[in-house]
Amino acid sequence: MTLASFADHASLLLLGAGLLLWFWGTWPLLESRSYLSKLHALSVADTLGSVLMLLGLLLRIPGQWPLLVLALLALILWNTIFGYVLANCSLASRREPEP
Repeated sequence: MTLASFADHASLLLLGAGLLLWFWGTWPLLESRSYLSKLHALSVADTLGSVLMLLGLLLRIPGQWPLLVLALLALILWNTIFGYVLANCSLASRREPEP
């Protein structure tokens, strides 16, 4: 097995695992849990699935590594910040207003 063949197989495995995580993350939306719990499950699975897909693309088209690494860092950073802000706003709206 050559290195290129190994990279192709690993790329397909990462892309498939990412796609599986995307679909798996949408399943909690059908359950009857709280809104924040559903959103947390969706965002974690979506972020991990997207990271795996970007890593799979990085193996498939290594010439585009600067763009893919930038997309990977932006994805991790913005999903984390957005999740924190959304949860913080949700908690702030549940607090009693001070007199």
